[in-house]
Amino acid sequence: MGGRDCLWALCSYSTPQVVVVRNRRLGTAYRALQLLVLLYFVGYVFIIQKGYQECETSPESSVITKVKGVTQSPSKVWDVGEYVAPPEGGSTFSILTRVEVSPVQTIETCPERLTVRSAACNSDHDCAPGDMDMLGHGEKTGRCVPNAGGTEKSCEILAWCPVDEGSVSESLAKMAPQFTILIKNNIHFPRFGFSKGNIQAAESSYLKSCTFNATSALYCPIFKLGFIVEQAGEDFMELAEKGGVIGVIINWNCNLDLPDTECNPHYSFRRLDPKTTLASPGYNYRFAKYYKWNGTHTRVLIKAYGIRVDVIVQGQAGKFSLIPTVINLATALTSVGMGSFLCDWILLSCMNKDQVYSSRKFEQVQPQLEGATVPGCDNISSIQDQPGPALL
Repeated sequence: MGGRDCLWALCSYSTPQVVVVRNRRLGTAYRALQLLVLLYFVGYVFIIQKGYQECETSPESSVITKVKGVTQSPSKVWDVGEYVAPPEGGSTFSILTRVEVSPVQTIETCPERLTVRSAACNSDHDCAPGDMDMLGHGEKTGRCVPNAGGTEKSCEILAWCPVDEGSVSESLAKMAPQFTILIKNNIHFPRFGFSKGNIQAAESSYLKSCTFNATSALYCPIFKLGFIVEQAGEDFMELAEKGGVIGVIINWNCNLDLPDTECNPHYSFRRLDPKTTLASPGYNYRFAKYYKWNGTHTRVLIKAYGIRVDVIVQGQAGKFSLIPTVINLATALTSVGMGSFLCDWILLSCMNKDQVYSSRKFEQVQPQLEGATVPGCDNISSIQDQPGPALL
């Protein structure tokens, strides 16, 4: 009996039966679902997301930067060659806004700074010769010597001396907000063979007199440092004191179905480093300047605080393509059918109290068998249909 049932199951076929149910609430829900699906695909997928286009993200990009301006500290005048690092003009650079200049240092022996771990000592036995602390300043000589101007002792080291904190702070922020930064950016979308840059001036003299404006000077990428900091929502003097990282984001969203003039760069600015962190806030680094004095190698150590600018380029391009259009259309047509599935579930689960709807929706049609005792697919000769579509 089990094999016979399986054979019938293999040779059966299910076909949809149309049952018209006159129910105002169910019909309204069905049309509302269809409308929502259509609005989603037409409004969001095809209009907003441009589902009919082939897209390419992450364009190939090059960035060249150039800073101009001079400023003055209490001891000297600073120009671009001194306050911009690195000088190559890449997508990441820093502008010095404050420096702490240490005294002139030479290679000799001197006491280690007491703030360094294991620097304090009572005798020479506490200072192993040749030992170096990675957070210290040099190699221990094996002697325990007094610190200058104090009663405490520390291990003597061979290093750039003196290593004390006797640095002088100088601010370069007086004219820094007026520094101008030229950001030259070119992008290329290889899939579509499309290239464009953020400088479109026919005459080079235009760049000598313009500054960036989002409405009237979009293709003049010359920004004042103060303008960038202000657009990032920061106070310039506070940022210049401790340093920080500002991001200049250039976004290219290009619809290549439109003329090339509609593909324009959009600039935004924000601070990238957390200014509320307790550990090592701001941005600073050290560098040294070396020279000879009376035949002795000498250096000046500078701790620099500055504003680091990171130029970040991103974007995408889209162009009409038949393949994504067909895929999204097929998905939309399939999704419209979800309304029928959901309404069928409501009809059979929530409204089918007396099995009225299920008895009309699901009907079994028995075939007539001719001269065969064992049922099979070859034995089916005709099918007598039951009454046609029902109207409820």
